[in-house]
Amino acid sequence: QVQLVESGGGLVQAGGSLRLSCLVSGRTVGRYTMGWFRQAPGKEREFVAVKGWSGTTSYADSVKGRFTISRDNILNLVYLQMNSLKAEDTAVYYCVASRGSATKGRDDYDYWGQGTQVTVSS
Repeated sequence: QVQLVESGGGLVQAGGSLRLSCLVSGRTVGRYTMGWFRQAPGKEREFVAVKGWSGTTSYADSVKGRFTISRDNILNLVYLQMNSLKAEDTAVYYCVASRGSATKGRDDYDYWGQGTQVTVSS
């Protein structure tokens, strides 16, 4: 059983940066596709970024050039570096894992963390 625990969320001013972390336990993170989704109030959960077990990386158009996903296969950690944050980035961010390929579909991910709140003030 894979368990995911996010950390690093908080309140930041527009234009600032945050780094989210996801600690993976139960399995070696290198064998999984890892990603991030987010859900803003009143909106559906949406794809943010993914890094496949093969190294393939993909981002939502709304965060491309500002966010970077990375992984440390030794420490079993996944990161989401978020720069140039905007008010519209405010959401609960979820770490996800899958044994499949790097996709953007919510239903493709078997494991979800509890989420961490990111609030960007304008």
